[in-house]
Amino acid sequence: MKENEIELGTGMGNIRFGYSMDQVKDVMGDPEEVEESDEEDEFEHTAWNYWQKGYSFFFDREDDYRLSCIQTENPDVILFGKRVFDLSAKEIKELLAQNGVTEFETEKLETGETRLSYEREMIDLYLEDDQLLAVNFGVFINDDLEVQWPDEK
Repeated sequence: MKENEIELGTGMGNIRFGYSMDQVKDVMGDPEEVEESDEEDEFEHTAWNYWQKGYSFFFDREDDYRLSCIQTENPDVILFGKRVFDLSAKEIKELLAQNGVTEFETEKLETGETRLSYEREMIDLYLEDDQLLAVNFGVFINDDLEVQWPDEK
């Protein structure tokens, strides 16, 4: 698996959901910026930002600060074998549909962006003027709201 290939529910490249901060640091090195969540945030977390590489990693406090979500703006990211940042909104929806990911909601944000949310697959895609800006994806959660950590490889 390539370093920048998204695997829904599992992680990206050599980084898997459920990793400790140390395990992420072993792969990525030290983050350029560390952010703590605000009190009004839905869930308490620590975010590690790697601006140069275009990644942010989110560690959820409730899960002992294990990696639960990744956001990327890296143009080289691969999803289902395609460079997803090269695709239009229509092409992204088609790519996901071809891979069995069909149920989504669209929301226009106050910032002018459009968010495509595929809740079952835990992926959000942020677009502006048909251009993908960011992809946010996380560990799967079942109907009982239990986190489905991927198996250790």
